[in-house]
Amino acid sequence: MIHEIGEFGLIRSIRELVCEQEAQDGDDDFRLLLGIGDDAAAWRTSEATELATTDTLVDGVHFRHDLTSWEDLGWKSMAVNLSDIAAMGGRPLFALVTLGLTRDTSVEDVRDLYLGMLAACRTYGCRIAGGDVVHSPVDFVTVAMTGIAGDRVLTRRAANPGDSVAVTGPLGSAAGGLQALLRGDLPHDESGLHLQAALNRPVPRLDACETLIHCGVKAAMDVSDGLVDDLAKLCEASGVGAVVEAGRVPADAFLRDAYPEGWLQLALNGGEDYELLFTGADAVVEAAVTTLPQATVVGRIVADHPGRVRVVDEVGADVALSRSGWDHFA
Repeated sequence: MIHEIGEFGLIRSIRELVCEQEAQDGDDDFRLLLGIGDDAAAWRTSEATELATTDTLVDGVHFRHDLTSWEDLGWKSMAVNLSDIAAMGGRPLFALVTLGLTRDTSVEDVRDLYLGMLAACRTYGCRIAGGDVVHSPVDFVTVAMTGIAGDRVLTRRAANPGDSVAVTGPLGSAAGGLQALLRGDLPHDESGLHLQAALNRPVPRLDACETLIHCGVKAAMDVSDGLVDDLAKLCEASGVGAVVEAGRVPADAFLRDAYPEGWLQLALNGGEDYELLFTGADAVVEAAVTTLPQATVVGRIVADHPGRVRVVDEVGADVALSRSGWDHFA
């Protein structure tokens, strides 16, 4: 059963099946550089490295209409794909949008959805090129996005023991906003607006990926499922482990004030932050952190069981994790 192996066990099984078939076919005409298992697929053409990614947001799974406006849903559906392009070190080009809508969805709702998507497209320089609309028992939005990168792409498969681990900005505010909205106690002040915006209007770090490449970073991914969970994926892809220092995990003042006892767990495992997680030699990461105002070194890559991530306190003792990252089938 899927629930017994979880989302990422299922992805691993699919990846193995696809790779086995590719090996049997022996077709190299497409010059595929990266397939299943990274933030986006990448393949080489005669002129560039092209990228493609896709993401789906489903009512009741990724959003709720009573917590997220149609316009915010449009923005977020683009932003999560833009973040995948950023995680590969690319820039976005075109998006295809598939909508699954219930029969009672109003035309005005769909208009608002597209206003949100178009706002994100204008902000980050991509265009909607087409798509599809289908009837569905629940609302969903699927965006497939293409992008382009230079000679080098960022990948999950390039981390090495001894590398520093860093993130481009503070974590946990999106999870804090979701928790407050679900409880019905989101504060009606600047803090509440910040936490809600972190959840519903995430900022893909396309501004940071060029800096990472310029500084020589090779391994990166976006933080969509939680710092610990996503770092574990990067480590598994690279065949390494990692140690995160709890005292260095960044969280902004809004999250710390709203959750004085629980901010660390939200920052470690909350997800949907869409900051970039990256690793590299100390000098490389130091150059990137010095250039990016909110970037922070949070730990180190170590030789360990692939995918094992430990969080430690100031004396090196393991910090207990109250929850794990997002898994669709957990």
